[in-house]
Amino acid sequence: MEQITNTLVMVRPASFRMNEQTAVNNYYQQNTILLPAAVNAKAQQEFDDFVKKLRLVGVNVIVINDTEIPSTPDALFPNNWISFHENGDVGIYPMFAENRRKERREDILGTMEEQGFFIENVIDYSKAEEEGYFLEGTGSMILDRQNRKAYCALSPRADEELFIEFCEDFEYFPIIFVANQTVNNRREAIYHTNVMMCITEKFAVVCLEAIDDKKERKNLVKHLKSDGKEIISISEKQVTQFAGNMLQVKGHDNKRYLVMSSSAFNSLNINQRDSILKFCEILHSPLETIETCGGGSARCMMAEVFLPKK
Repeated sequence: MEQITNTLVMVRPASFRMNEQTAVNNYYQQNTILLPAAVNAKAQQEFDDFVKKLRLVGVNVIVINDTEIPSTPDALFPNNWISFHENGDVGIYPMFAENRRKERREDILGTMEEQGFFIENVIDYSKAEEEGYFLEGTGSMILDRQNRKAYCALSPRADEELFIEFCEDFEYFPIIFVANQTVNNRREAIYHTNVMMCITEKFAVVCLEAIDDKKERKNLVKHLKSDGKEIISISEKQVTQFAGNMLQVKGHDNKRYLVMSSSAFNSLNINQRDSILKFCEILHSPLETIETCGGGSARCMMAEVFLPKK
């Protein structure tokens, strides 16, 4: 079972802006003085530069253009609504923000088949939205595909029962905890697990201080260590720079890269960088506009493709 892939789906934004519907529990989003058209143009430039860097090292990036109608400000974060698995299964997920539900596009499945990928089953959890339950894909869940474990920080966007249902359907062992951050002197749930944690083949980057419950923290560390993962610990302050929002990918000749934003890279200290460089190279790209207005970063922009080829 492969933990990392060479193929990514990325969605080029058409109407990117700060999404007021997600800002209610995404404390990383900030207003900007730029006009919407300028914000979108800057986001497109950041997106294009990022894709170029990935392709340059041999990552196969399938770029899908977002549609202008309906307006979907967060369409460039596809990993929240879709996941592609090695047995040909595709997961479709329920989204917290109503305007994000319009991001789900069946034509993307057609594109994948045109690209020579085989889709066996589509497992669609999106009906849970009607009951007010959400599970935002590999934003809400970090999958250790090799060891068949799934890590989930519960939040308004990650429902426990739905997560367990996913684990039963896809055959993962669930590891559940709560990750918090301090907002206006209060501990608030971190909206997505993938902003405070990343699992690669041989190591995990994780903000342990976000897990207030000692038992939950101990349990998470126990699982990572028993699977032979070296733990690279990051601080809550680094999480606000998107240092947890990383993804390991394969480039030319199966070379490994840990992909992140320049903001995440610049927040890392020498020891953390050295720990990563023992295992793989670092690839980073500036995503300032996307991070400021979207409250998401590099990892959120990449939907990994593990589907078998026809």
